[in-house]
Amino acid sequence: MQSLSSKKYKKVFTDTFPGDESGDKQPRQTPGVLYSKAIPTPVKQPELLAWSEELAKELGILKPASQEEVELLSGNRIAETMYPYAACYAGHQFGHWAGQLGDGRAITLGEWETTAGKAWELQLKGAGPTPYSRRADGRAVMRSSVREYLMSEAMHYLGVPTTRALSLVSTGDQVMRDMFYNGNAAFEPGAIVMRVAPSFLRFGNFEILAARKEKENLQKLTDWTISRYYPHIAGEGEEKVLAWFKEIVERTAALMVEWLRVGFVHGVMNTDNMSILGLTIDYGPYSFLDDYDPNFTPNTTDLPGRRYAFGKQAAIAKWNLGCLASAIAPLLSGTEQLIAALEAYDNIYWEKYYTMMANKIGLDLLREQDVELIRAFEKMLSTIKPDMTIFFQLLINLPAQLAGEEETVHHFQQSFYNTLDKAESELLFNLMQQYMERLTQNSISEEDARKRMQEHNPRFILRNYLLHQAIEELERGNNDLFLQLQDALKEPYSAKYDKFFAKRPAWASQKAGCSMLSCSS
Repeated sequence: MQSLSSKKYKKVFTDTFPGDESGDKQPRQTPGVLYSKAIPTPVKQPELLAWSEELAKELGILKPASQEEVELLSGNRIAETMYPYAACYAGHQFGHWAGQLGDGRAITLGEWETTAGKAWELQLKGAGPTPYSRRADGRAVMRSSVREYLMSEAMHYLGVPTTRALSLVSTGDQVMRDMFYNGNAAFEPGAIVMRVAPSFLRFGNFEILAARKEKENLQKLTDWTISRYYPHIAGEGEEKVLAWFKEIVERTAALMVEWLRVGFVHGVMNTDNMSILGLTIDYGPYSFLDDYDPNFTPNTTDLPGRRYAFGKQAAIAKWNLGCLASAIAPLLSGTEQLIAALEAYDNIYWEKYYTMMANKIGLDLLREQDVELIRAFEKMLSTIKPDMTIFFQLLINLPAQLAGEEETVHHFQQSFYNTLDKAESELLFNLMQQYMERLTQNSISEEDARKRMQEHNPRFILRNYLLHQAIEELERGNNDLFLQLQDALKEPYSAKYDKFFAKRPAWASQKAGCSMLSCSS
């Protein structure tokens, strides 16, 4: 175990690629470089609010034992071998080309190498302006920082690929934010999260180089990414690039299936928010589903089109992969194989999706006729709109014999937000009869089926209203709920924290910050 201040940091990325070393943080275009040096801007009074003990242990990092160490987590102090920088990238935002974007409020401090030889990038979010901040201040508020810190770790314990969060620090500064972009700006307490990932490379890192026709840099970044993060890929030249893209397609499809498994809605699936490693990255106006609604988006900026709604995420991922394919196309002599690799996404996704759903409902394996059963589940859920998490938990304990429609409805009553009408009750009952008949064909025991369902259906999720309550209490100096959520998220498949096993309360359905959020969240 080492302290943050004593570690000798690596800086492979900045040593490998051209960058702007001036340290000038004036917003500007930076052609020809992949990053710009960016020293964090000091804050008034940094205080450590949260520390991820398990992640720290995995990385071999000692918890800060002095204010001097906390200063490193806020950017007030930089270790001798750190080289802070902001990455340059572009992206398609809400389906439109946005040009240069870059790390506007994220600053990578350096690469922490573990004793096992694995490198992790340490990045501060909210540490002040960079050349890519445009008209913003580079800061983050407590509200958004708590959400990022907790959800990063929650997704990890759910088993969903994700970036991680090591620490949460309050800054002692007030930050002006217009939460819903409606002209009602107000001061909020500032905070900084230290994010951790093997790499924060995005689709947009490749898009910017293609857009600027910097083919040499594009080739170099592609080769380096494959060598460093996909070392198992064999071959040379174009063959290697195609194999790499195929794996990104596979990882991205798998990630979408995992999001749908737990009911996660990202909210801002722009190409600059798509990880080249297939990780969940950039936690903004996200949400878990409460009532099951494929058309639900938690992002006010995504209205009225709902481009990034829960049920559209898999299709958007393919669209984003198409943007990445276009970016790397200049490295290939033709696009026929690239297009074929992209089109393979659909089969890969649906195979993974139906297998996942079979596990959620306790089937021994996915048989051809099970696809129709799963589609029937989707139709029922979309019609009745029960609480997704609670419904699947109740499904686990569905009695082997159901006396009738009334008993079936009663069994799932805890998950309903509205009283079912006759047609909805019949839909549910008929499906459950069909489902119970299918379970009799299982080649695994009832106990094994139940265990499979418990492993694939979370019992605890970080609901937005809980996060909102924790944030409000933290801002008043009370961290009780925050600490409870931090503990609960580590055991999402357990009944240990059933105090949180409840539907979204009625008051939270319209309250700001509990149902809908903006990109500033």
